Amino acid sequence: MAFDFQIIQKEKYRLIIPLVHELNDGKVSKDDLKVRFEEMSNQNYECAGIFDDDTLIGVAGLWFCTRHYVGKSVELDHVFIKPEYRGSGLGKSFMGWIQNYTQSKGCKSLELNTYVQNYPSHKFYYNEGYEILGYHFLKKIDN
Repeated sequence: MAFDFQIIQKEKYRLIIPLVHELNDGKVSKDDLKVRFEEMSNQNYECAGIFDDDTLIGVAGLWFCTRHYVGKSVELDHVFIKPEYRGSGLGKSFMGWIQNYTQSKGCKSLELNTYVQNYPSHKFYYNEGYEILGYHFLKKIDN
C-alpha cells in the first residue's frame, strides 16, 4: 500500500477537521475547529497530511517559529493517524518525512506536546529520538 505525504493547502483545511475532532474525542465542536483553522491559516502554521489514495488518514500541524534556545524550530501539533492505520510503521515514515521537510525549510529542531495519559505516544516519540524538555502548562483566561 502506497501512502502520499504532503502539505495540505490552506483552501483544503476543511479536510483536517474530522480527524482533529476525532483526536479530541469530540470535545471541540467541528464549528469551533473550522473557525480556529481559519485563524491558524493566517499564522505561521502549515499542516502535513497522509493520504491513502484521495482519503486523508493522518495529520500533523506544523507551527514554525524561532526559539532563543535552539533557533528556527517547528512545533508539531494535533498529530493523529486513524487507528486502523497504526502499528504498520506509517507513523515512523510520516515523522521522517516531516523531519526532512522542516529541515529543508531551515528548522534546527522538532518539538511537540503530548497528553500525559497518552502512553503509547510517549513510547513512540522516545523511539523517534525525542526527549522530555519540560512541562506544558495551560491556564484558560476566558473573558
